[in-house]
Amino acid sequence: METKARIADVARVAGVSTATVSRALSLPDRVGAETRDKVLRAVAQTGYRVNSAARDLRSRRARAITVLVPNLANTFFSRIIASVQEVADAAGLTVQISDSMVEGPRLHTFGRDGRSDGILLLDGTLDAQTVAGWGVPVVMVCEWLDAPGMPGVGTDNVAGIGLAVGHLAALGHRDIAFLGGPAGNVLSDARGQGYVDAMARSGLTIRPQDRLDGDFTMESGARAAHVWAATPESATGVVCASDESALGFISECDRLGLRCPDDVSVVGFDDIEFSDRFIPPLTTVHQPRAAFGRQAAELLVAALQNGVPLPTQRTIIASHLVVRGSTARR
Repeated sequence: METKARIADVARVAGVSTATVSRALSLPDRVGAETRDKVLRAVAQTGYRVNSAARDLRSRRARAITVLVPNLANTFFSRIIASVQEVADAAGLTVQISDSMVEGPRLHTFGRDGRSDGILLLDGTLDAQTVAGWGVPVVMVCEWLDAPGMPGVGTDNVAGIGLAVGHLAALGHRDIAFLGGPAGNVLSDARGQGYVDAMARSGLTIRPQDRLDGDFTMESGARAAHVWAATPESATGVVCASDESALGFISECDRLGLRCPDDVSVVGFDDIEFSDRFIPPLTTVHQPRAAFGRQAAELLVAALQNGVPLPTQRTIIASHLVVRGSTARR
């Protein structure tokens, strides 16, 4: 039976120590060119094959990246994770998925547990100091932290909501409400600002009853439908900060005997998988989620495998409006 060459065999043929062979193979820049060449010739002569798993263990590389999301049940993340998986597979890396709500107290030491070499972070509610202390490269996806120099990939949420408001205004709606997201969330704040800016550009007034509370969920959309329906002179158009809240709003209106778009036009934000299958199909702001995941993963992989520095600013990918059956001329 043929015996596999060992690192000691390479050292003997090259006339160097086993430690020098190890350094030449794992950290070639730390040995001289002549020694490195001798080691490589000895590797070829002996047929020695590097045990990549053992090498990664010794160098504390996990050969894995982690996608950290705030809620695994949210369908919004599916296309992002799928495109991350494609990039990671091509690079020979494993993808791990974690839920920040489940991780809880472990988040303070999350990046220092040795489980992954880098993190794609989709939760903008974490403390920037905690994230900075993880000790591994981090790229934000969709959301962002109030931390200078934090790389990320996402869209212009202010401009996206502007598309939704502008669409309803062009259809003749003069009273347009906004169903927001959770208080203090960066996406909520940006989309709320987009609503204010777009209403001003369209010369429209925001009335107190036009600001509806939500938290991106279907349940909050259903609650908002009751508030909207009970309000005198309620808005004829509603812009929602997420598709899920828009779908909850529409379905609850149906239970109340109100029809979309006959009684109210509704626009969502995200373009999640079943938005086009809903009745009526949802007009929404399409976020290029696959592009988010792909570009964020490519940035992280380039930093891990090629030493390419991470950018110090966010990469913005434009969203666009998809017009379907939930909006109509006033």
